[in-house]
Amino acid sequence: MSNSIMQLWGQGPEPTLLASRNRRTGEIVFPPVLEASPLASDYEPLSISRTGSLYSFTVIHPNPKTGRSPYAMGYVHLDDHPVRVFGQLRGASAPAIGARYRAVPDETFGYVFESIGQGEAA
Repeated sequence: MSNSIMQLWGQGPEPTLLASRNRRTGEIVFPPVLEASPLASDYEPLSISRTGSLYSFTVIHPNPKTGRSPYAMGYVHLDDHPVRVFGQLRGASAPAIGARYRAVPDETFGYVFESIGQGEAA
C-alpha cells in the first residue's frame, strides 16, 4: 500500500481504521491528523470501529460518454464512536439507510465501505 493509504490503517493481523482524538476536548477526527501537522501535538492516535450503519447516501451517475457505471457514495455512522465517515459504498445493489457497512482497505481511495450481508459477522 502507498504511504498515504497506510496512514489510514493501523498495523496488525486485522486492519484497524485510524483517527485522531483531541487531547483537550476529546473530539475525534477522521482522517487522522498527520505527524507533520502543526496541530499534531494536540492530538493522539486512535483506532476506531470499521463497521457502522449507513446514515446518508447518493448515487452518482457519470456522463455516459465516460463509460463509467453509476456508483454510490455515503456517510457511515461508525459503531462505538461519534464519527461519520464519507466514502464509496460497494456490494449492495441498492444502498438503504441503516444498512450495515464495513470499511476495507482500497488501493485507489485508501478505504471503501463494503456492504455487510444479512447474517454476516461484523
